[in-house]
Amino acid sequence: MSTQKITFCLNWQAAPYHIPVYLAKTKNYFADEGLDIAILEPSNPSDVTELIGSGKVDMGLKAMIHTLAAKARGFPVTSVASLLDEPFTGVLYLKSSGITNDFQSIKGKKIGYVGEFGKIQLDELTKYHGLTKEDYTAVRCGMNVAKYIIEGKIDGGIGIECMQQVELEQYCKDAGLPESDVQMMRIDRVACLGCCCFCSICYICNDEFLSANPEKIKAFLRAIKRATNDVISNPEQSWKEYVDFKPQLNNDLSYKQYQRCFAYFSASLFNVHRDWNKVTNYGKRLDILPADYVPNYTNEYVPGSEPKEVDDPLEAQRLMAIHQENCKLNGGFLRLAINS
Repeated sequence: MSTQKITFCLNWQAAPYHIPVYLAKTKNYFADEGLDIAILEPSNPSDVTELIGSGKVDMGLKAMIHTLAAKARGFPVTSVASLLDEPFTGVLYLKSSGITNDFQSIKGKKIGYVGEFGKIQLDELTKYHGLTKEDYTAVRCGMNVAKYIIEGKIDGGIGIECMQQVELEQYCKDAGLPESDVQMMRIDRVACLGCCCFCSICYICNDEFLSANPEKIKAFLRAIKRATNDVISNPEQSWKEYVDFKPQLNNDLSYKQYQRCFAYFSASLFNVHRDWNKVTNYGKRLDILPADYVPNYTNEYVPGSEPKEVDDPLEAQRLMAIHQENCKLNGGFLRLAINS
């Protein structure tokens, strides 16, 4: 029997930044393209690339570095578009933990990480800063890094500014503590990467499915582009429609996370060549990619014209940091013109 169903696996349980996927479904944008999308939420984020790479699931979402590592480890997946571009990522901690913006301050501390790659990353950073992997205790937390910090199970952990950092700030606010007690030691800085793009969130496909269904992929991305346009042009109304379908997200924390995610949404959906090249080189530095590795992404299926990349990505990141701090203080929905 012929079917236009696509199975699509999120990178974790439904979160504020998944809004374009759900709106494309609830607003019938997928149906308009003749598609029926089954959206799945994994119980373990580390399973996603294996499920997609093995062909058990057709498409999904995953961070750029995990997409690269998956292909290198024999799971044939390819990024066909971007959802979030360069969200700030780093070791989150509270000032009371004794950790500072000096990476060597993690010595003797319990540091949380999401999955296998996070541990590799931390171990490489300890070596880079003159420590050993025995100098800290690694604790696998999954996506619950903020929860583990709040519960005192870890001193700090790897998280994203627009998600786990917001959760910690809300905890401080509720506890009568300054939100400024929440600090992030950004990995792009301590690793001297010159970018935060390794945690960009990508739409990925099983390679066999991609090869056999190019028109389905184009139709999928046309629907996603319509939904993304809605989010960017009318974020308040889009949020109301989203939480009507996902009422568990109808709370102050999720709304604040959504506001902080807003500037990171990729308006064009195009994969950024410079970012993929940087993260591929980072993967080689971490020894998770071979020296001759060719990054597994394509823009062949994205609708519209590819935008020009920013001339000065470091300046763009500096401006984004100012922008996100302003969003933390004042809320609202604004985007940087430099990223348009």
